[in-house]
Amino acid sequence: MTRIINHPILGKLEDKKAVPFTFDGRTFEAFENETIAAALLANGIRKLRVHEDSGTPRGFYCNIGHCMECRVTVNDQANVRACLTVVEKDMVIESGKQHPNIVKRMVEQQ
Repeated sequence: MTRIINHPILGKLEDKKAVPFTFDGRTFEAFENETIAAALLANGIRKLRVHEDSGTPRGFYCNIGHCMECRVTVNDQANVRACLTVVEKDMVIESGKQHPNIVKRMVEQQ
């Protein structure tokens, strides 16, 4: 697990409360006010979903909410951006699954 343990603005990690959550059925620990992205990275998780067409792995890219590469399912709500969403106690997070590309299918049907 890799985290900054003492930050001049964010404070000391030891002063933060641990928050349990699950990712793809496995239990992990985040710290209060930590985003899903930060918690997953700290726990060694890099793959968050697969590309809609090719099925290739996708992970964190911009980490500021612009690119949508970090989409996961949170408590049964799909397409939640991990980089903008704070972990809550007992949150159930699932990796993004490969879904059919509807736009591509519509173009092929024309």
